[in-house]
Amino acid sequence: MDCRETVVLIVGAGRGIGRASAKLFAEAGASLILSARTEVELFELEVELEQQFGGAALSIPADVTDAPSVARLVEEAVRRFGRIDTLVYAAGVGVLKPFAETTAEEFSLLMQTNVGGAFNVCQAVVPLMERQKSGRIIAIPGILGRAPMAQATAYCASKYALTGMLKSLALETKRVGIKISLLHFGGVNSSFWDTITMRVQRERMLTVEAAARAVFFAATQEGEGVLGELVLQPESHQL
Repeated sequence: MDCRETVVLIVGAGRGIGRASAKLFAEAGASLILSARTEVELFELEVELEQQFGGAALSIPADVTDAPSVARLVEEAVRRFGRIDTLVYAAGVGVLKPFAETTAEEFSLLMQTNVGGAFNVCQAVVPLMERQKSGRIIAIPGILGRAPMAQATAYCASKYALTGMLKSLALETKRVGIKISLLHFGGVNSSFWDTITMRVQRERMLTVEAAARAVFFAATQEGEGVLGELVLQPESHQL
């Protein structure tokens, strides 16, 4: 797929699915805006993409929980490229533990990042896409945005909320040419699990590259149809 005329903003590009997705879009020739909280990760990715694919990406650190920071991100992206055709929201945090051990602070962090962050980014990007009368938004609620799991009460709450928010937004914006896709991945072997104490078999999970291929697939669908939701799980981990 040739993406040389496409401007893609990836939020959460520093690691995991976002980072792997950036490589696919760069290989396809897209103009990239890369954003994450950690500037070092963005710089490393920017250098890697330039070495592998020759194209230059614009890296802008931003905190998705801070609306002014997100507004500056989008303003700088538009100043550089004039438009944003595709938004990939791959930012997120995870807390998986028994309900009785989950703190109010952890619940707040999950909601602020997984839902509030997406809200802030969409509030900054959607008006631009409405003026363009076109745009794609790809978000990753994951399988726990559509199926419950024990020891994931707070995390599921944030991901179900993300699903509901973006499904509602899709109904609001479909008449102005904005297409929203929700990707429900099963276990993905990413840095998400580095701080999770729950015992899991990471070697049996999806790779971040497999997840990124689904992101790229959703973002490059041609024609009038909309890929509203996609479920992708490893054979060993089906809900």
